[in-house]
Amino acid sequence: MRKVILVLLAILVYFLTWPVAIEPQAWFPPEAPDYRGEYQQNTALAAIRLIPLDGIEGPEDIAVNSKGELFFSAHDGGVYQRTAEGAIEAFVQTGGRPLGLSFDSDDNLLIADAYLGLLRVTPSGVMSILTTQAAATPIRYADDVDVAADGMIYFTDASTKFGARENGGTLPASLLDIMEHGGHGRILKYDPNTGRTEEVLSGLQFANGLEVSPDSDYLLFIETGKYRVLKYWLAGPKQGHIEIIADNLPGFPDNINKSSDGHYWVGLVSPRNPLLDALGPYPKVRKIVQRLPSFLRPQAENYAHLLKISSTGEVLLSLQDPDTQFPQVTGAIDVNGQIWLSSLTAKHLAVLPLERVD
Repeated sequence: MRKVILVLLAILVYFLTWPVAIEPQAWFPPEAPDYRGEYQQNTALAAIRLIPLDGIEGPEDIAVNSKGELFFSAHDGGVYQRTAEGAIEAFVQTGGRPLGLSFDSDDNLLIADAYLGLLRVTPSGVMSILTTQAAATPIRYADDVDVAADGMIYFTDASTKFGARENGGTLPASLLDIMEHGGHGRILKYDPNTGRTEEVLSGLQFANGLEVSPDSDYLLFIETGKYRVLKYWLAGPKQGHIEIIADNLPGFPDNINKSSDGHYWVGLVSPRNPLLDALGPYPKVRKIVQRLPSFLRPQAENYAHLLKISSTGEVLLSLQDPDTQFPQVTGAIDVNGQIWLSSLTAKHLAVLPLERVD
């Protein structure tokens, strides 16, 4: 009996005192919306066609150059091109973890690499590292990138505390940041004329996808840890102001990309987790949960969900598939009448005719 008591005491001491990486902050998540109304459950994404990637996994973001050629980033550190004939060809190997992609006006590919920082690759495949720090702080989790009309490059650093390389990869690092809710995300701007990188916004809850408006007067960005999309004005009478345009989303938003009709695609990588929301106000309990084996902590659910929203946050389309074969949708682009979907973990690309949903 004495041994049993000692074991139980040891377990209790472990759960109360064992060091963990996070220092959770209290917050009060709004009640998650039901899958009704504008989020009415449906199976619109069940019609996707899966395109095998021959062993390549995690096509996290997709971009198209001025020739209409499609490129995507992957888990193995590569960026790949899908040719007009449908072949998958290696374009560049960063040696890191490329996430967000965007082309500038000279068809240079800009890469937010979670391990390496902000990269640029010429059309011939020559890679250079543009920046690795801002405001005297290393860029530990470059996540998404886009270019304004004046050539300024905006990108997100998802977490200055939980770097992707130092914490076992992009997914484990994101889970730490979201569980802590410490506001370590930021938006950065790189000036290619001066080589200077500056901090535009900080204190964000996992700064994720980012997209500059067609007129470059504002940018939209994702705050995954607060389930929302925000607008930051770059020009005009509201310059420097922030607006919340889509709040209390039913899932974890990831990437945001312009649609061909001037709106925006937003991928919801997983539905909200009721346990994680319930733990929001209780930082000490979240610390105890962090001491559990990883499989007992809140988990992502495979539920395909893609939104199209307006620049003011109106939900124009909510495309879903509860029984998806294409898990953890990060976002989409549409080109030549086809919607191309990206994913954190899939072993395929997914495509859907735009006429099926518009």
